[in-house]
Amino acid sequence: MSPLTLNLDTVQLTDEQFYQLCQNNRELNFERTANGALIIMSPVGGESGNREADLIIDLGVWNRQTQLGYTFSSSTIFRLPNGSDRSPDAAWVAAARWEALTPEQRRKFPPIAPDFVIELRSATDPLAPLQAKLREYMGTGVKLGWLINPQEQQVEIYRLGQSVEVRDLPAQLSGESCLPGFSLDLPRYIQG
Repeated sequence: MSPLTLNLDTVQLTDEQFYQLCQNNRELNFERTANGALIIMSPVGGESGNREADLIIDLGVWNRQTQLGYTFSSSTIFRLPNGSDRSPDAAWVAAARWEALTPEQRRKFPPIAPDFVIELRSATDPLAPLQAKLREYMGTGVKLGWLINPQEQQVEIYRLGQSVEVRDLPAQLSGESCLPGFSLDLPRYIQG
């Protein structure tokens, strides 16, 4: 099922109210656009959940070996500089940037754009909103983003200040200078 977007023109939630809404409804996944629209996302199925977990494991293992930063799951909402609250399927933040946040900022929805994000398109996700979300990430300072699209057997690579690169399978992705030494064997995540 596609995400449900509620236009809240007449109601503007403060950051604290949005945080409390999320805390009081933990069974739901929320995001908020820069203009205040509330997005309610349905849970993913088993195949997408397994693929997402594998992506986080691969990113986390690389991060534990390098100790260059912090890895986050799709349960983490980042308060982006444009005012939106977004939760990528997987994210990574460089250590110095994360450690510069206060303990309170780290505990709640961190006010920081990740350095790297992954969005994995599930069977029910329309493509256009995910592409818009990746463009939004780039506009808020994310350095590298991957939109993994099993339905089209492709990955879209977003780099800060550059055009989107689309690759077909087979593909192995590199973390480039953002994630030195990180690579991902993409066919494992796209097949089926």
